[in-house]
Amino acid sequence: MTITQDLSILSLVTNASVLVQAVMTLLLVVSLMSWTYIFRKWFALRAARAQTEKFERDFWSGADLNALYQSAANDRHGSGSLERIFEAGMREYTKLKAAARGDATMQLEGARRAMRATYQREMDDLESHLAFLASAGSVSPYVGLFGTVWGIMNSFRSLANVQQATLANVAPGIAEALVATAIGLFAAIPAVVAYNRFAHDIDRLSIRFESFIEEFSNILQRQAR
Repeated sequence: MTITQDLSILSLVTNASVLVQAVMTLLLVVSLMSWTYIFRKWFALRAARAQTEKFERDFWSGADLNALYQSAANDRHGSGSLERIFEAGMREYTKLKAAARGDATMQLEGARRAMRATYQREMDDLESHLAFLASAGSVSPYVGLFGTVWGIMNSFRSLANVQQATLANVAPGIAEALVATAIGLFAAIPAVVAYNRFAHDIDRLSIRFESFIEEFSNILQRQAR
């Protein structure tokens, strides 16, 4: 067997110690989960942006609020986050106004509270799995480094049984140990990049939602006069 074959990635992984192999397996599982969440979150945020833009166009085009409310109420599963926020506020405002309970200020506060509660639920849904990506990005390099340190320790311990230490004696052990660090970086880098991008996109959506709540509250206030 040639040296190149001995130092191939597959050979280094299969010949690594049990603990180092366990670290590599753990990091590969984390990487697979990270990529799964990355693709799911990417599609979810793209859909959320498209739905938000569509509803904003419909809302600010001068469409009747009652018609928009009926459309949102009849299709809650197919509506976007912003549409559900609008539907919650409009539903509470209509309910309080029809029951003639309290003054206009109480009706507006009720609508605002309903929109804020729905806003929090929508943000929790958009932010789901971001904590995992943050943890994977911050912890994976250290897990890989642990496997590397352990592998290098075993490599140097094996030199105790060798009368004359050469680079050929320690190179395979050190190389297989460094593979754990490489896998740790492979798991961490995409997770960090995706987390930063998704966090930025979610912050932008959050600002749009909060701005809409304030603007819609002003519209309801003018109607209540």
